[in-house]
Amino acid sequence: MDCVDWVSWFEAPEYGFARQVLQRGVAALYFVAFLSSLNQFPALLGQRGLLPVPDYLEGFSARRRPTLFRWRYSDRLLRGVCATGLSISALLVGGVAQLGPPWVPLIAFLALWLLYMSIVNVGQTFYGFGWEMLLLEAGFTVAFLGSDQTEPPRTILILLAWLVFRLEFGAGMIKIRGGREWRDLTALYYHHETQPMPGPLSRQAHLLPKPFHRLEVLGNHFAQLVVPFFLFAPQPLASAAAGMIIFTQLWLVASGNFAWLNWMAIVLAFAAVSDPVAHAVLPFLPLERDSQEGSRGSPPYWLAVTLTATLLLVVLSYWPLRNLFSKGQLMNASFNRWQLVNTYGAFGTVTRQRVEIVVEGTLDEELEDSADWREYAFKGKPGDVRRLPRQWAPYHLRLDWLMWFLPLRTVHEEWFYAFLAKLLEADPRTLRLLRADPFDGEPPRWVRVKSYLYRFATRAEFRETGERWVRMPLGEAIPPLSLRRTPGRRQ
Repeated sequence: MDCVDWVSWFEAPEYGFARQVLQRGVAALYFVAFLSSLNQFPALLGQRGLLPVPDYLEGFSARRRPTLFRWRYSDRLLRGVCATGLSISALLVGGVAQLGPPWVPLIAFLALWLLYMSIVNVGQTFYGFGWEMLLLEAGFTVAFLGSDQTEPPRTILILLAWLVFRLEFGAGMIKIRGGREWRDLTALYYHHETQPMPGPLSRQAHLLPKPFHRLEVLGNHFAQLVVPFFLFAPQPLASAAAGMIIFTQLWLVASGNFAWLNWMAIVLAFAAVSDPVAHAVLPFLPLERDSQEGSRGSPPYWLAVTLTATLLLVVLSYWPLRNLFSKGQLMNASFNRWQLVNTYGAFGTVTRQRVEIVVEGTLDEELEDSADWREYAFKGKPGDVRRLPRQWAPYHLRLDWLMWFLPLRTVHEEWFYAFLAKLLEADPRTLRLLRADPFDGEPPRWVRVKSYLYRFATRAEFRETGERWVRMPLGEAIPPLSLRRTPGRRQ
């Protein structure tokens, strides 16, 4: 292959629509991520948050975790970072940055990557989710897709397909190596009910016949263990494989709330969808090349930039590739401090019972049997047995997600005791993280924590009571606490 032929192969004009979806879709998810941080970070991790960043930075290694906050953190600076990220994301979603030379969207996406990595690297347990590093890796990679003045680079599209492969195949291998329920096809007997944050259709999905759930598991194994290999096949097989992944991810979107994880998989799958196939499925989509005369050849400097990025990501792929076929496969792990070319996976085992942590408070001074205990209501996690679960994804409710982990680990987490102390203070920023404060801003005298076993109501139970959940008390997880008796409270 001579130089001219190589350049011709490198440019992929038949993926113009894919580039539009990838750039605008990833930018839209960055917008959601920055909005989530703007609304929640100060209360969770700010100067007076549950796990204050200034305290964390005292024992922090910048060499290990790069962040702009290494030298100074303030809530005002955090809001500035989020506002900048929101502005850049909006320009990319609107396609404004893509109108210029290819280095403009490159700088824009790298800025998003660095700004959000600065937040993630001081986010501690509230940012310890696999989709954080997925967003970072996706933002870095799509930065090299160029602009409307150049053709999409084929090597970057292949690397994005490789990212989808690791996301899907890694999750499939984690399940096969994980709990027996994935191998005997019973995992979906429980998952819709016990997942971290059910959505409005989760109960209906759970109540489907068990044979359907077994087919769900089989379909999941096929979509995650077989289909990803066809992302690298010739067209239209690659587009068909992407379509199957998109379909299965849409089912996950409809049946649960997993922040932007499923939406990111959907967006990234378009890396394998060619313009002719997209136009055949959706005829109203214009074929971009119809309005072009000749090739928008990439300038030499841009070829050098994209090839350098390609080489870097190929070299970094060694460690996650080895991990995929390792008996000790890691899940949601990064092999470098820049969180590039990571390994992914989720739900290697499925919880069979749902235990919910319920927080209550009272204004009564004395702890008598007649004390009026009132329950705090959260935005996303189950509480009120009559309330229909809401659809929140791709928005991420970080407090609600960590509440799900408490019964799986321990309720005696530092951040949770700090949360209880904030409730006793009626801290306005903390209360804004909740759906309802039963005391309308007045500080309770005591708070306590109880645990309940939750399950979805059957259709007959729902018709009789109007309740979507059936709950049974398990016991008191943390006895009543006052401001004078709150373990771990910062004075």
